[in-house]
Amino acid sequence: MQTDIDPRHLIGLKAFDRDGQKIGTVDEVYLDDATGVPEWAAVRTGLFGRDAFVPLEPSEVVDGALRVPFERSLVKGAPDFGVGHHLSPEQELMLYRHYGLDVSVEASLSDDEMTFGRIAGSEG
Repeated sequence: MQTDIDPRHLIGLKAFDRDGQKIGTVDEVYLDDATGVPEWAAVRTGLFGRDAFVPLEPSEVVDGALRVPFERSLVKGAPDFGVGHHLSPEQELMLYRHYGLDVSVEASLSDDEMTFGRIAGSEG
């Protein structure tokens, strides 16, 4: 993920899977409390869908959209933790494992380093 992007600019972007299929719209962005780096996006899937967390690394912003390098079905099958609160270290590890991402570095971090804040999406 491009680290120079203001995470507030991600909110409202359409999200697409690796095959170009629309997943949904970025609803919230979760930051690492220790570094302030955007780590996760909550993507609202479907009209009455839920928010699915997607990792912002290795995702990219391309042509005003979030491109996620995973299949849509994998994103929609991500663990559902709800939105509006911090992700616990255990929840974050479950998400990393779900996406098949390396958790060796994350597993060695302290709870404080693995607590993720959020930037709320726009209401309305």
